[in-house]
Amino acid sequence: MKRSPCVLTTTLAAALAAVLVGGCSASEGTSSDAGAVAVAEPGVQSVAPGEPTTERQVVTTASTSLVVEDAADSAQRVSELAEGTGGRVDERSEQRLPDGGGTADLVLRVPATELTGLLDDLGELGDVQDVSVSRDDVTSTAVDLDARISALRTSAARLEALMAGATTTEALLAAEQALADRQQELESLQSQRTALADQVDLSTLGVHLAEDAASPDAGPGGFLGGLDQGWQALLSTLGAAVVVLGVLLPWLVVAALVAVVAVPLVRRARRRRVAAPPPEPTGA
Repeated sequence: MKRSPCVLTTTLAAALAAVLVGGCSASEGTSSDAGAVAVAEPGVQSVAPGEPTTERQVVTTASTSLVVEDAADSAQRVSELAEGTGGRVDERSEQRLPDGGGTADLVLRVPATELTGLLDDLGELGDVQDVSVSRDDVTSTAVDLDARISALRTSAARLEALMAGATTTEALLAAEQALADRQQELESLQSQRTALADQVDLSTLGVHLAEDAASPDAGPGGFLGGLDQGWQALLSTLGAAVVVLGVLLPWLVVAALVAVVAVPLVRRARRRRVAAPPPEPTGA
């Protein structure tokens, strides 16, 4: 007995709906089961996206500041140490300050297992001012992503089987659309899982290097030291006097011009007063 296309389409649509609902249920069920998995002892394990997570996944971030003799040379040395551990330098910047000192800042990505040793090696480049290390346990996030990826893969496989058995264009298009949605979501989750695995495998270390400009070489002491200080004080005083003279000079020039014009006028006025006859006395 032959089945009509309408019946086949209805049957295929029902199967497709069952696959979609089953995929969502599998994702939720796997996530729930994953939450009950006991957390292993502290440790880090590289896990491919979608593979079961059995050990703790920890993202480590650290920062350190050092006082060094030469910031540029020390920055190059830090880069070499990071690359020697199998890591890399993501950012590097150097700056020369107005007072003659220099600074350098680097952002390193190094294997998590090499972070402690690298911090010890950096301590040999100069005086360590501070060190900060923080750890974020992302095991639950990794387990959840792995469960959702596994469920989507299962759902995609079922949709592909439905597409192979589709007998109508409508059913085939519906299965293709559902499969495209599943694959898009799967790629997004795999990208998130890959980024998370990279953060777990490679710790982020920020390094700040600064030259100690506050402690220059000590000058000579005793008589020579006092003579040098006196000479420097004299030069400073003369420099200040020159500055004051430079400020007053324009005003002095203006005052001189005014005096050149005003003095003759004042003298002429005085002469006229002397030459004028005294007033005659008036009769009573």
